[in-house]
Amino acid sequence: MTFTQQIRRDADALFEASFHHPFVRELGNGTLDEAKFRHYVLQDSYYLNQFSKVQAKGAILSHDMELASRFLTHALHTIEAEHALHREFFTMLDVTEEERRQFEPAPTAYAYAMHMQQAGPTLGDVLAAILPCYWVYYEIGERLKDAKPDHPIYSAWLATYGSEWFRELVEEQIARLDQLAERATEVERARYRQSFMKSCYYEVAFWEMAWTLETWQLPVEVSR
Repeated sequence: MTFTQQIRRDADALFEASFHHPFVRELGNGTLDEAKFRHYVLQDSYYLNQFSKVQAKGAILSHDMELASRFLTHALHTIEAEHALHREFFTMLDVTEEERRQFEPAPTAYAYAMHMQQAGPTLGDVLAAILPCYWVYYEIGERLKDAKPDHPIYSAWLATYGSEWFRELVEEQIARLDQLAERATEVERARYRQSFMKSCYYEVAFWEMAWTLETWQLPVEVSR
């Protein structure tokens, strides 16, 4: 069993929690409240901006030019492809420029971004922290690729993560983490696993953040 097969097995309950979260289920069948998806898109746009910076950090930590080039290519894909999709969603969901200027990341989005940014000190640490985002979305795309939500926004979202180009990016990063883990010490591999598991947890928390329209406002019963 490879290193990534082991950590995928260890994280299976967290993957399943993502697959069966009501946000994902209702997105797949087209019944998701647009207000929840709107909240998700705004938070995800912030997250992807941070994600691309961590991918670029991977380039800095790469041991050769070819590897650095691949991480920069992944960062460019994030900026161009996924941000273009979000711009389309902003238009379809009537997100104004003023809303975007006043945007503040919700606690979960902020915490997940901080977790990724603090990953280190090796390339393996960085890749382990960002891989769940690739992998969870890929598996959701595979599970829901035959879904017909009858909703233009949700159909476009599913088409992105069920696409061949996205699968190739994910498989590349999975194979790369296995290569790095082969050369890593037991201490480093344990650190990779811990970082991977935390990111899998944050993936579940991200759906919940969108589902509950999470903000920094305390619940009434807590603030009293």
